Amino acid sequence: MTKSQEEKLFSSPYLQFGRNEWRELNGHFNLNLEPNELDQLHALNEPLTIAEIEEIYFPLAHLIDLHIKNYNANSTDINTLLEKKQQKLPFIIGIAGSVAVGKSTTARVLRKVLSLLPNKPKVELLTTDGFLFPNRVLIERNMLNRKGFPESYDTKELLNFLSAIKSGKKNLDVPVYSHLEYDVLADKKQRIAEPDILIIEGINVLQVNPRSGESNKVFVSDFFDYSIYVDASEKDILDWYIDRFESLRATAFQNPDSYFHKYANLSLEESRAMARHIWNEINKLNLHDNILPTKYRSNLILRKGSNHFVEEVKIRKT
Repeated sequence: MTKSQEEKLFSSPYLQFGRNEWRELNGHFNLNLEPNELDQLHALNEPLTIAEIEEIYFPLAHLIDLHIKNYNANSTDINTLLEKKQQKLPFIIGIAGSVAVGKSTTARVLRKVLSLLPNKPKVELLTTDGFLFPNRVLIERNMLNRKGFPESYDTKELLNFLSAIKSGKKNLDVPVYSHLEYDVLADKKQRIAEPDILIIEGINVLQVNPRSGESNKVFVSDFFDYSIYVDASEKDILDWYIDRFESLRATAFQNPDSYFHKYANLSLEESRAMARHIWNEINKLNLHDNILPTKYRSNLILRKGSNHFVEEVKIRKT
C-alpha cells in the first residue's frame, strides 16, 4: 500500500472489504433455496446465484442481526430506566440507489435471508413507488416526466406512515404501484402488519434536500435504523437500463394494457436509442442531482461490478 492509499484509507469514514475478504465473514447459518425461489428473488436481466447469496448476503445478514440485537437491548435498557413497558418497534432498513442498479433484488434477497435468522423474524418489504403521486396529479402539475424525482412523491404521506409504524401502530395500509399501468392503484393496498424488520426500498429514500419553499425538518431517513446504498459505475447502470428496456419491449410492453405498449413495435436499434434518450433526459439527471449525492449518508455501500455481482462492500465506521 502506497502512502497516498494509506492516507485515503484512514481518512475515509468507511471500512472497505473486497469480495473475497467479505465472504470470509459468513455468519455460518444454512440456507436451502429451491430453484424456483431463486428465480423469484431477482429481477429481469439481473443474474443471481446461490454463491452471491452466501458470499454477500449471509455476512450482511449477520452484520444487520448484530445491529438488531443492539437495537433491542438498547430499547429494553431504556424502558427499564424509564420504568415503562413499551411494545417492540420494528427495525427499519432503507435501501437506496439508481434506477436499474438492482435495489429490488437486493431488497428481496435481504428479506429472504433475514427471515432465516435463528429467531425467524417477520420481515416485510415496502417500495416507495406506492407513494408516488398518481399520474393525474403529476399531469396536473406538469411533472409526469419528473416521475422518480423527489417532488413526484407524496413525502408527507410516506412520513406519516413511518411515524405511525415507529409509534407502534398496527395493521397499516399503504398504496401499491403498478409498473404495468405505470401508476398508483386506487383500489389496492398493501398491509404492513407488525413486522420485526421492515425494509423500505426506493431511489430517493436517503434524500434530505427539501423542495424550494419547503421548511420540512423531518426526512424519510430519520426513521431508518440502518441504510444501504447499492452502487455501480454509471456506464454499467446505463448498460443494464438499456438491456432491461429492450427485454421489457420484447415481453411486458407487448401487453396492450401496458403503459409502454407504444414502444412494443420498435426495432432493436430504435429500442436501444429510446432507452438511451430516456436515460439521458430523466434518469441521469435524477442520479446526479438527487440520488448519487446521498450515497455517503448510508451505513453500508454495496458496489457492483459489470456482471451485476457485488465486488466491494463499504461499512461506516462506528
